[in-house]
Amino acid sequence: MNSTEGLIFATGKSYTTSSCRIPQGGNAARVDGCSGVMWVACPFLLIPTRMSEVVIITGASSGLGLATALHMHKNGYVVFGTSRNPEKYEKQFPFPFLFLENADPVSIQSCVESVLNQTGRLDILINNAGVGITGPMEEIDLTDVKDHFEINCFGPMRMIQAVLPQMRKQKKGLIINITSIAADMGLPFRGAYSAAKVALERMSESIRLESHSFGIRICNLAPGDFVSNIAQRRHYAPLDKESPYFEMYKFSLDQINEHVDKGIDPNHIVRTIEEIIKTKKPKVRYKVGAPLQKLSGVLKTLLPSRIFEKLLMNHYKL
Repeated sequence: MNSTEGLIFATGKSYTTSSCRIPQGGNAARVDGCSGVMWVACPFLLIPTRMSEVVIITGASSGLGLATALHMHKNGYVVFGTSRNPEKYEKQFPFPFLFLENADPVSIQSCVESVLNQTGRLDILINNAGVGITGPMEEIDLTDVKDHFEINCFGPMRMIQAVLPQMRKQKKGLIINITSIAADMGLPFRGAYSAAKVALERMSESIRLESHSFGIRICNLAPGDFVSNIAQRRHYAPLDKESPYFEMYKFSLDQINEHVDKGIDPNHIVRTIEEIIKTKKPKVRYKVGAPLQKLSGVLKTLLPSRIFEKLLMNHYKL
């Protein structure tokens, strides 16, 4: 991380130094001829300036997104978190929140423009926001499946489309999509979730190839189960005692929630994110999770399909 010498006296008015101009009422100053952001203080504070990389982390109010945002803020990145309710969190955490509704293209464009207006650049996008969905594929409402794809697949894709022009202009940028080990296979009662995650991964692989010559790095990070509040944000197809799937579905839900409660610490995933950021040539896909979960995709490739399917059925007691 590069640094510049000098101090800026920030009063909320526009002042000019040999290296930067402080916008009216702003908290960031654009550096002429430099790639980065100059931190400036709140009104009437004298603070040294420092060059930092600018990052947007979607879904930063809890779980993995929050852990990542706190870690990156602590390590000197200029962090912008997003939330559907930014006013709830702006005073709780040491980084700003912007409104973002993953399924709303206007919201996405406004979010990215806000960051660029404040900083003049964007170095890293971490596509983390998402929700869960469960239910028997015969009974689940396909309207809910479409809504799920809007949030977990098309929303991240719109974020990528929104940031690519600036990253291409900079000839530099990194995009990390948080997907899931569930993308490795169709899991019972999580078919829609698996499908949305694998769809995002395949489109990301295409964009990775298409944008490579512009200096943009794109990769997928697929976690297994980790401790989070995803159960509170998961869409559930109703548990209907009259359904022929009732007992199987109920067992799977209990098992899913237990796996999340006993999942890995999200900070393990944060460390992988930091490794990716520091890597000049990141891999297409990274996996983080319990050994058996990481192995499952390999087993699907190596084992005859019927044997692998039998293992899944035994695991889920189907």
